[in-house]
Amino acid sequence: MKQPDILCIGSVLWDIIGRSTLHMRAGSDVPGHITRLPGGVALNIAMTLVNFGLTPAVLSAVGRDAEGNELVGEVSRMGILTDHLYRSDDLPTDAYMAIEGANGLTAAIADAHSLEQAGTKILRPLSDGTLGTDAAPWSGLVALDGNLTRDLLGDISKSALFAASDLRVAPASPGKAERLLALVGHPSATLYVNLEEAGLLCQTTFAAAEDGARALVARGVHRVLVTDGGNPAAEAQGDTLRLAQPPEVLVTRVTGAGDTFMAAHIASEVQGMAPQAALERALNAAATYVSGGTPS
Repeated sequence: MKQPDILCIGSVLWDIIGRSTLHMRAGSDVPGHITRLPGGVALNIAMTLVNFGLTPAVLSAVGRDAEGNELVGEVSRMGILTDHLYRSDDLPTDAYMAIEGANGLTAAIADAHSLEQAGTKILRPLSDGTLGTDAAPWSGLVALDGNLTRDLLGDISKSALFAASDLRVAPASPGKAERLLALVGHPSATLYVNLEEAGLLCQTTFAAAEDGARALVARGVHRVLVTDGGNPAAEAQGDTLRLAQPPEVLVTRVTGAGDTFMAAHIASEVQGMAPQAALERALNAAATYVSGGTPS
């Protein structure tokens, strides 16, 4: 069995995205296009990592229904390792539905109930000797997404199975950002959040990414990267602060942009880039993604 470069733990599901070139508001009924693609935060990160030449494995819950079988087949063909997925006979394959207009995301619903119900079952490969044990834990990179329950994230923060891991963490959405509080204080956790999510974690609002990054470090986060759309992004660790300006692009999609940023940053660091260069490359990759291209 091939050894992965990184474990992506969290949602692996179908993305159903409706897009229109028109501005939208609540109640809008407009023409557009509807697509169904493999998605979920963990899978979006894994797909971008493949584009950067890495071999990720996904740990998640996928049903043994027709949708799940099709999804696993698609993911495997991308070069992502699916051997460690928890395949449930009882739980359906999860899905995410979003509506996007010319003015950005109008509404979205994440149905990740199967992942939440599977709980610690998705982590079995980390304890049964497949990828690690309590005595010899996985010592590489782990990308976690906020679709995991608060309890499971809390267990991970204290678990011996992750004691040697380099944790990289992203919220699934602003609505789930506060779940990441369970990982504040973890000695190796790097959080990737946008400005709104940084504010939710600190129970306030921030004017700029720099302010959010400083505040999260002050709260006990080991390292944090905060993005703010087309405005400057910030990275903070201890007393160190880095800023970088994203390139200006025409935005054609937004769902998955944060996942792309996180994956590109991880890949850049794995490939030995200097911290400032890694931050700038990640912003360029996210800009390429939102403009409709494929970052690599």
